[in-house]
Amino acid sequence: MAFSWNEIKDRALRFSKEWENTTNEEADAKCFLDIFFDVFGISLKKMETFENKVKELSPS
Repeated sequence: MAFSWNEIKDRALRFSKEWENTTNEEADAKCFLDIFFDVFGISLKKMETFENKVKELSPS
């Protein structure tokens, strides 16, 4: 669903108010991103992987 710029602005303002006092980045990361992308009408289920585990380097 496409939103107008005014709708995105309104949703972004609500989002920023909801998250302005959040302090635990690790605990809230997935929820934060889910709600952030929802501001633009984007579902995380439709997104590609945006986090990948770092592969351990073998000792040289």
